[in-house]
Formats: sequence, C-alpha cells, structure tokens
Amino acid sequence: MAKKTKRLAPTLPRGFVDRDAVEIIALEQMFHRIRSVYERYGFDPVETPLFEYTESLGKFLPDTDRPNAGVFSLQDDDEKWMSLRYDLTAPLARYFAQNYDALPKPYRSYRQGYVFRNEKPGPGRFRQFMQFDADSVGAPDPAADAEMCMMMADVMDELGLGGKFIIRVNNRKVLDGVLAAAGLAEEPEKALTVLRAIDKMDRLGEEGVKLLLGAGRKDESGDFTEGAGLDNAQIDRILAYVMADADADKMFEVLAAQVEGSETGAAGVAELKEMQALFDAAGYPRDKVKIDPSVVRGLEYYTGPVFEAELTFPVTNEKGQTVVFGSVGGGGRYDGLVSRFRPEPVPATGFSIGVSRLAHALQLVGELDVTEKQGPVVVLIMDKDQIASYQAMVADLRKAGIRAELYLGASKNMAKQMKYADKRNAPAVIIEGSQEREAGEVQVKDLVAGKLASLEITDNAEWRAARPAQASVKRADLVAHIHALLEPDSADGE
Repeated sequence: MAKKTKRLAPTLPRGFVDRDAVEIIALEQMFHRIRSVYERYGFDPVETPLFEYTESLGKFLPDTDRPNAGVFSLQDDDEKWMSLRYDLTAPLARYFAQNYDALPKPYRSYRQGYVFRNEKPGPGRFRQFMQFDADSVGAPDPAADAEMCMMMADVMDELGLGGKFIIRVNNRKVLDGVLAAAGLAEEPEKALTVLRAIDKMDRLGEEGVKLLLGAGRKDESGDFTEGAGLDNAQIDRILAYVMADADADKMFEVLAAQVEGSETGAAGVAELKEMQALFDAAGYPRDKVKIDPSVVRGLEYYTGPVFEAELTFPVTNEKGQTVVFGSVGGGGRYDGLVSRFRPEPVPATGFSIGVSRLAHALQLVGELDVTEKQGPVVVLIMDKDQIASYQAMVADLRKAGIRAELYLGASKNMAKQMKYADKRNAPAVIIEGSQEREAGEVQVKDLVAGKLASLEITDNAEWRAARPAQASVKRADLVAHIHALLEPDSADGE
C-alpha cells in the first residue's frame, strides 16, 4: 500500500496577517497623502533593511542567553546576531552614523515599512505591523520639535481629519523637574507610579488622578489600584502641574512655579514656551496643537519635547462604551540614540504614525476607500485555436491604457469563465466565437449594467431573452466601445 502523503494545514503564524488587494490599494492612497505633506516640508525618503545587527537595536538588545527576547533573531555565518528591526528609528540612527560625513545636517528623512516584535500577540496586537516615520537628525533647537508637531497636524488635515484631532505636546524635562520639586527624584518607583497616574488624566479626570497620587483608587468593577502614597503638599503640586493648561494665558507661569528649583524643569518650560510662540506665529490654534502637561511618553527614550496625535471623535469600544478614538501616532526628542555610534552628541527628533490604527480611523470617518476595486476587462477563450486572436484584443486594450486580461484558466466552459470574470469584478467580458469572427464582430457584455438589470428580472427565460447589457461591436471599434463603456461621460464629450 502506497504511503499517504501528509498534507500541510494552511495556517497563518500567530500575530501575523494577510492583506488583500482592497486593503493594499486603500493604504497606498493614504501613504500618498502622507508623503505629499512630508515632501512639502522638505523631507526625503530613505530605506533601511529589515535586519540589523542585534547590538544596534540599543535598549531592545536581548541578553546573550535569550537572543530572541523581544526581537526575532538569527546568527549570521560569522556568528554575529542579527534581528528583524523592532522600529524604524534605531536603523535610522545606524544609517546616519554610518554615513555621517556624506549626509546634510540636519538630515530630514521619512521612512515607511514593517517592523517586528517577538511578543505575545493579542486583539489588535501584531508581531508584524507597519510604521510611517519622519525624523530630523542633527537639529538641536526646539523649533525642530515644533516643526514636527505642525507637520503631524498638516498630515491629519491632508487625510481629511480636520476638526477631529489634536496634537498634544509636553516636555520630558518638565516632567523630571516637577518630580524633583516634589521630592521624588530619588524615588524612581514612586515617580513611575506618579507618571502613570498623570497619564490617566484624560480618562479619569482630576479626582481620579488625585486618588492615584494618594492612597489609591477603586474602579467601577471594584478593582483597587494602589496609589503613589504622596502627602497632600506633593499631591497639590502634581495636580497644579497637570491642570496648568486650564488657563492658557497663565500656563507657563504655573508650570514655572511647579518646577521651581529644578534647572532641568526650567529649561523644559522655556522650550515649551518657545514652541508655543512658533505655533502661534505659524497660525496653529490651540485647539489643533496644544501644550498639555498630562502627556507622558517613552520614559526611558525621550529626552525633551514629546508629542502625540490624538483623534477626538467618539467610537464604541469592545465593551460597548463610547470613548474617543485616541492616539494614532506620536514622538519626541531622542538626543541619545545616535550618540551610541558617534563620539559627539547628535540631537534628533521625530514621530511615528501607527498605520493600521490610522487606517481604521480613516475608514470610520469615510476617508479611506475600502470598496472592491474595478477589475480588468476579461477576454474569454471560446476557441482554443484562436488564442492569438484573443491575445491581440488584449494587447489593443492595454495599449489604449485599459486594464485587460486574457482568461488563462484550465476551463473552457463559458459559464465558469463568466464566474471567474465576476469574481475578478470585471466591468465587461469580450466574447468572440466562430460566428462573430466571420462577421468581423465581437460580443461585449457589460457586467455592471448586467447586474443592475438582472436585479429587476426574476424570470431566467426573460433574462436570456433580454440579454441585458450585451452588444455586438465591430472588431475595429472594440477599443472605442470599451472606452465609452468605462468612461461614459467622456463619450458624451463632457
């Protein structure tokens, strides 16, 4: 008895997804609009490889005993560990350092591509996903950070999200300054709890944050979250800092008071004040780009201004609750990353867009076309010995700029060929049998009009008799007829 061949199950690895033509085309339209803004600002594209030496990934470097911790790694033939890139920023830092002498400074670039995380996948959490970044390397002034914020705002406007977003801005130096002023500089664990409480300001409000700064908070489900255990004076200082933007005219005075005694904090307030002046000068109102002391990002990563793009329109979450959509991207200043490769300090700032989340948002507001795209005109095979004639039709259509294909499947059954054309979302099929060939004609079946007509015809015999949307066309007039079918307005001279 012959040994049975084991068939593999077509299983997708966990944390990875397939993407079809509709999604790919829709995303490309979104990318085009984003790129147009980046290039308007003078940024140029650059592409780095999927793999980097693991040691180049900086803080994501796994320990030597666990080379796949957080990243996907393999050994080169020289036994050096390589990893799939975790983000697009670390490869940029390596690229800039490697080409330091040849590149202009500041170096303004954007990048688009997949990144990989060797983490446990879950709902909305993938091991492979796309980012779209823009960075300015070698720019030390807060004006570079302000430009990033303005460019993020322009991207949102370009995508049709005007009035539905806000760019929120803070400064890591100010956060460090207020923690120092509150006496928490030497208590990193307690300081981290405070920052986590601040980060919940938009969700819990002043009262909720106050509880988390103190003894703790019990939520609606009864779960208790232990607080930072601050005294009243410390809580008052932190809350005054978080609520500083309540009065925009006095905000910087309040911030300065809450970081009093901290040189780092004072420097951060000065940088925010400078950025606000630039926003005002460029005409970006505070309901579009806003200084917000509650923004907390990348505690171990960012060294100065931090910012995020938040969509403000309501959506229903998985629990049926109405919430704002939330963040679709963010970034900040990361002056230490490139300096790992260079002896001199190299300032840098940039931001990253979460492509999948942004695409989902655009779909919700009707700014991303995810409808099935029109397929090609399909030329059917009626007589196998006439393939050359059919191929000539396809060539004529393509030369005229019309998307077309010759049916190249195994079946020569007309019904199956028609079914194929329907699955391809073809606007029309072209049929040439022996009778049509002798008459110098072809049959053109308009599948779009045919579908519309068939909706109104319930009797099959009636359908066959009516032969909806089917026309006999002289072979020499085929291209003109298809043009008129696909672009009826142009055929009318409009």
